[in-house]
Amino acid sequence: MSSHPLRTRTTLSALVIAALLNTTPTAGAAPRTPTCRAPKHPALAKQLTRDLKAALAGRSGTVSVAVHDDRTKLDCTLAPRTRYDAASVVKVLMMEATLRRAQSRGRGPTAWERGNLGPMIRSSDNAAAGRLWKDLGRTRLGTTLTQAGATRTVLGPHGYWGLTRTTAADQLRLLDRLTARRSFLTAGSRVYGLKLMSEVRKNQRWGVPAGMPRGLRAHLKNGWLPRATHGWRIHSIGAFTGQGRTYRIAVLSHDNPSMAYGVRTVERVAQAVHRALNKGRAGAIGLTPPEEISERSDGSVPPDAPEAPERQSWFAYGAPGAAARTARAR
Repeated sequence: MSSHPLRTRTTLSALVIAALLNTTPTAGAAPRTPTCRAPKHPALAKQLTRDLKAALAGRSGTVSVAVHDDRTKLDCTLAPRTRYDAASVVKVLMMEATLRRAQSRGRGPTAWERGNLGPMIRSSDNAAAGRLWKDLGRTRLGTTLTQAGATRTVLGPHGYWGLTRTTAADQLRLLDRLTARRSFLTAGSRVYGLKLMSEVRKNQRWGVPAGMPRGLRAHLKNGWLPRATHGWRIHSIGAFTGQGRTYRIAVLSHDNPSMAYGVRTVERVAQAVHRALNKGRAGAIGLTPPEEISERSDGSVPPDAPEAPERQSWFAYGAPGAAARTARAR
């Protein structure tokens, strides 16, 4: 099956579905014009706009970027509302929902919760993720999304948590819940969540840390999933702390011909961001060598899962935020 199923001669029914999903059926490379704003640092915004455009020049695939720096108040976006299958980055949502539930019950995470949270984040354990997804339930997960402001994220249908549909902007909002003092997560929960994300095992630390200078700490989660439609989904999200600063990067992509190709695209974006935000500091983290990229799926979606189940979830579970609205009504 083509990685670009919606072409010029797309049927009317397919166009209607695409409109309902608020996605645009396109062929070829995605738009490559990022928008960066920093009211008190216009030169920085202008430079990073140029650098991001150069980083993506000539790259095929569909890419979305969202960046925020607390120090300079820099915001950069590229197609931030485009939806992608979340793959394993949805595990950050599950972690936050678990920590939020523990808080609501006046306790810390139980031994069972910690026993699943650790493997799910550190080694992207899918069995642990499946247990937490089932235990949390759609209502609690939906309410967590609403409280984070991640209202364009649609939970995957049934047990297909890896087919949750999300955006770069929503992933940045979820990262913000882990780094901002004004958050539904307590300081203790934020420290615990960030610690787990800083301990992701070595062979999964590609992506947004590329170009990060010494003295900063990366808290990240990645997703890598090939499917018959849209080829490889390659996602990397992370918060960077230390040296008196905090900033966040989310890069989502699909239509990649291979995992290595998508990883390189993400890392080119990350290098541009780190370089702009850390003038005069050499990058300690380089690009991931191709031989260290597995070209194996993260396993977040079973191979026999039906194609395009996001369409099923739209009609079965309602528009984005519907689960949370239902929860509030009960």
